[in-house]
Amino acid sequence: MTQTLTNWAGNITYTAKELHRPQSLDALAALVADSARVRVLGSGHSFNAIAEPGEDGVLLSLTALPPTVDVDTTARTVRVAGGVRYAELARRVHEHGFALHNMASLPHISVAGSVATGTHGSGIGNGSLASAVREVELVTADGSTVTIARGDKRFDGAVTSLGALGVVTALTLDLEADFEVSQHVFTELPLAGLDFETVAATAYSVSLFTDWGRPGFRQVWLKRRTDQPPADFPWAAPATEAMHPVPGMPAENCTRQFGVPGPWHERLPHFRAEFTPSSGAELQSEYLLPRPHALAALQALDAIRETIAPLLQICEVRTVAADSQWLSPSYGRDTVALHFTWVEDTAAVLPVVRRVEEALDPFDPRPHWGKVFTTAPAVLRGRYPRLGEFKTLADSLDPTHKFTNAFVNTFVND
Repeated sequence: MTQTLTNWAGNITYTAKELHRPQSLDALAALVADSARVRVLGSGHSFNAIAEPGEDGVLLSLTALPPTVDVDTTARTVRVAGGVRYAELARRVHEHGFALHNMASLPHISVAGSVATGTHGSGIGNGSLASAVREVELVTADGSTVTIARGDKRFDGAVTSLGALGVVTALTLDLEADFEVSQHVFTELPLAGLDFETVAATAYSVSLFTDWGRPGFRQVWLKRRTDQPPADFPWAAPATEAMHPVPGMPAENCTRQFGVPGPWHERLPHFRAEFTPSSGAELQSEYLLPRPHALAALQALDAIRETIAPLLQICEVRTVAADSQWLSPSYGRDTVALHFTWVEDTAAVLPVVRRVEEALDPFDPRPHWGKVFTTAPAVLRGRYPRLGEFKTLADSLDPTHKFTNAFVNTFVND
């Protein structure tokens, strides 16, 4: 019987022959081996059909598997099960006196799904979430388990893999010593005369927010490690009240501000783990491009802000350090990430998304794999120089293409 399930935002309805939540790795392996087509649903925070298996396929959720989080204090690593979300992982890591190098704005997203799509936090020295991975455990097409570790020639294709290689049942991540962060919010940063590189380097993690209703940025969020010297921020005024990035939303849902120190996992995300981030009444797009183009790209968006602003809830600008993952949007280049949270109106938003893509096209943008985009498949494939190697890897691990779907075939396979 065909079953349907929507993503968090409600703009995608997954259609599958069956929906399964196996409770053991043995049950998962048997299910994979017996199925013709399989896709894995993470936390449902993707905004396109990347997880869609099709009516002849199985949609697989890992949420019923044991939520393993094993910290190795000697090796300074953590092994985490595929269905675990960052909020729980971070809490357990902190309890052992360690930290992850970074987190995304939402702690509610799954670890495996985040790294598979190239999700990131912010900071000129901070790589994507996938850059912390040192080992991947996969259940492959015949139900067997394959472990691919850093140093294996396949490794850089195996982490940000779009779910096309197998079911990620566990990841091992690098850890570092626990640290504290203080968060400061500033308002009304001008675009005119902006020294983007200097602004982006003023804290461990920096986010700029604008509604594009007028030039410049309505908010700047600086997340400073307390074990590093603070930097002045003379270009904008300190906020006088707690802020939410989206105008009109309650600030109590956000992580603590006004420079109050706290554990890394309670400051690096924008939103508190104990609060639902929002109703999901939104669409999201994001484009990652070489950081030297940041100011020119922002000026290009400013030139079309009258087109963007009516359908925009908020735009966030962050930085990501280069990584070596073949399908990472930050592959091989220090990156600026331009994120758009739109109103929930697909028909109205898509033409604006296309206009944004036209404005950014001179800067070689790569869209986030889990967001809304309209980039032509041939153009997107041309922006990933290691794509051929990835397809060879996928063919070797999944010769019958059990883990592909229409999305993967369109944007990865030609």
